[in-house]
Amino acid sequence: MTLAAFGTSGSGLVGATTLHASGASLSGLAASSFFWRRIKASIVPRPGAAPRVPYDPMALARVPSVSWIGHATLYVRLDELSFLTDPVYSERASPVGFAGPKRLVPPGVPLAALPALDLVLLSHDHYDHTDLQTLRIIAARDIPFVVPTGVGELVRRVGGRVIELGWWESSSVGGVRLHCVPAQHFSGRGLMDRNRRLWAGWVVEGADRRFYFAGDTGYFPGFAAIAGRLGPIDLAAIPIGAYLPVEMMARIHLNPEEAVQAASDLGAKQVVGMHWGTFDLADEPLDEPPRRFLAAAASQGLADRAFVMKVGETRGF
Repeated sequence: MTLAAFGTSGSGLVGATTLHASGASLSGLAASSFFWRRIKASIVPRPGAAPRVPYDPMALARVPSVSWIGHATLYVRLDELSFLTDPVYSERASPVGFAGPKRLVPPGVPLAALPALDLVLLSHDHYDHTDLQTLRIIAARDIPFVVPTGVGELVRRVGGRVIELGWWESSSVGGVRLHCVPAQHFSGRGLMDRNRRLWAGWVVEGADRRFYFAGDTGYFPGFAAIAGRLGPIDLAAIPIGAYLPVEMMARIHLNPEEAVQAASDLGAKQVVGMHWGTFDLADEPLDEPPRRFLAAAASQGLADRAFVMKVGETRGF
């Protein structure tokens, strides 16, 4: 297995020793040890995968609602629009099918079982967020993709039609307004394309609801800026996993307490934690993120506004 197989699969690695996006670094020995732990986990899965429940076809049709397919893949219904975020249905988040982070829990809802699909949002090009095998299936249905600048080349590669937006740019699709918003992360699918494509979050603005999808991000002042320009946010979907080792992850991924602070900065009426328990991408125990996230929300007086879901579960908002 090459380092590139893990290099941009969501763990935030840029090479064996250096994280260009944040300036953080690990020694060669520490980085090698991290890679070995990730390889071992891809062969012998650790316990703590996200729980899964059978999906409810009637609940999937509810408007507005959010369903967790797994990791950062959400099925959202808002007004007359139904969309997926960062759809990954492959067995591995990797450039190869035989190695790399392996799915710990099956997708919560099969693609064919979704009652409607009008649009796909992509946040960035990492393998655990942009899965060309899944995109090819969706593209064959002539469903449009809305992506950050530069990611369109990947969509077009599989025959999809695409709208590309930069930070703070917007477009209307199906009666809703889609706003591309900043995130603190990085991009790249190999060793030669570092930061060639933009990374972003999204605000989807309906007639009376606003949904925020963070994609992948570290903690930064942009959350308050998003609230100031595009709030109020009714439901924020925020990543809560892949935060250890701190030296490598701190600037590109949120820990659970930072996720709660981000929701507070956004002024979100509700927040759901995602990006945990589906792929083993980092060193924290797989089932630790939701416990810490809910505890942090309770300590900040947000217990009635924060929740996590089971894979396959649907909730209204």
